[in-house]
Amino acid sequence: MKSLVKQEEIAGRIFFLRGEKVILDRDLAILYGVETRALKQAVKRNIKRFPSDFMFTLSADEFKNWRSQIVISNSDKMGLRHAPMAFTEQGVAMLSGLLNSETAIKVNIEIMRAFVQLRKLIDSNKELAKKIEQLEAKYDKQFRIVFEAIRELIKEEDKPKRKIGF
Repeated sequence: MKSLVKQEEIAGRIFFLRGEKVILDRDLAILYGVETRALKQAVKRNIKRFPSDFMFTLSADEFKNWRSQIVISNSDKMGLRHAPMAFTEQGVAMLSGLLNSETAIKVNIEIMRAFVQLRKLIDSNKELAKKIEQLEAKYDKQFRIVFEAIRELIKEEDKPKRKIGF
């Protein structure tokens, strides 16, 4: 099955907010090929399916910060009257049940794969950090021994040398 969107395109739309990996409503709408207002409308009609750990609306400060960090045209700014909705991985899965088109299903599969890849990457980084800490602890001990040996050699050089010969 050929994917409609690339993993890199999806991964570029996932970011961390409130300690969660999320995708904003406008990015999901682009990926699914629907209008943002249609996506929001579907969510509002089924709001009971989206508890706060599945979807939340950006606060005024988060919205202001988000708008200042992205480069959007004035026409886009004019259309952003309401703070975006942020969907967690579970929220995206729930959303797939609402958008029941062939495109939405295929795109949703790719989004889920992107979330899994991101989780694996984060886990591997934690594992790598742990290994580095272990190596640092191991090599600190070894380097301490080397430095102690160097200090001993320096001490021996400071002692007066015995003259050899006549």
